[in-house]
Amino acid sequence: MRMTGNMAVIMLVMLLALLAGGCSTVPVSKNELPPILSQEELIRSYEKLGRIQITREVYAPNIIQMSDVRAWGYRAIREEAAKMQADAVILPEVSSRDTTYLIVPSIEYRATGVAIRFK
Repeated sequence: MRMTGNMAVIMLVMLLALLAGGCSTVPVSKNELPPILSQEELIRSYEKLGRIQITREVYAPNIIQMSDVRAWGYRAIREEAAKMQADAVILPEVSSRDTTYLIVPSIEYRATGVAIRFK
């Protein structure tokens, strides 16, 4: 197939339009969750956005391992911090508490942390 002069110009204009405007039409999203930082890693000043607390109750047949609970807790804290547009999370804590409703045992898992934004 042979391109005529007009066809080559049209293709060049379309290519330039795509390159110039293609990136501007793609929405920018922040897929990365804020990191969990220790007190030693904080080298810049920050402001506290708020305390995050997530609770999850699991009944006896579905009791899960503590390592999975810690992973769940850290991820849940980071997801909530992202909703607050935080830069990081400090003072994370994941704990559990045994409870019983009538005769059904259950465990309540709680994840807490503090969302911060750097100044």
